[in-house]
Amino acid sequence: MSRRFDCIDAEQRATGLIEAASALRQGELVVLPTDTVYGIGADAFTPAAVTALLDAKGRGRDMPVPVLVGTVRAANALVENLGPYGQDLVDAFWPGPLTLICRANRSLSWDLGDAKGTVAIRMPLHAVALDLLKETGPLAVSSANRSGAPAATSAADAEKQLGDSVSVYLDAGPCESDIPSTILDLTTAVPRLLRRGAITVEKLRGVIGYVATDAGPEPDGGTESGG
Repeated sequence: MSRRFDCIDAEQRATGLIEAASALRQGELVVLPTDTVYGIGADAFTPAAVTALLDAKGRGRDMPVPVLVGTVRAANALVENLGPYGQDLVDAFWPGPLTLICRANRSLSWDLGDAKGTVAIRMPLHAVALDLLKETGPLAVSSANRSGAPAATSAADAEKQLGDSVSVYLDAGPCESDIPSTILDLTTAVPRLLRRGAITVEKLRGVIGYVATDAGPEPDGGTESGG
């Protein structure tokens, strides 16, 4: 049976973080707030947990799960390198709604789906998410909704869609926005925009210059996303 904790209440937040971390270590799923939409998370290094996450969403391996980190140091450990632009982007926009796709560290033993040797990483600007990530280490996190359904902007929305497939719901109140993170591919010679989101192209170009764009119009809300 799922447990939901009101993270506005200091005591429930502390208990919820302990329970969520424990559930994740046991290979179970947790819903957590982020600075974009609510996410469903699993231990990134437990393949069965990542498979359970994909099953809960009704999502295939062809859409690999992004990874949230609590520190830049953790991000660096997951990738071969951030390339010539990554550190400047991290300095400008992390923690925040920018997802960076990099070449994954080949020494890591994990299975996030058919990622073709890459990983999508982000550090969210949300105190509850960061507290959990600093306790657990990197988490595989996707938007907390069934595939094709609207992104969950509250813990209640997420619970309606995901039910008892999730062990712990961390409820930090409704999201301020349902606009997802911007996704930027750093595995090519020129950074390439894969999804428009909360960080505009103009802001990206203000930091790194040219950005290749073929990702459609600016969003007015999210449906299926990595958050």
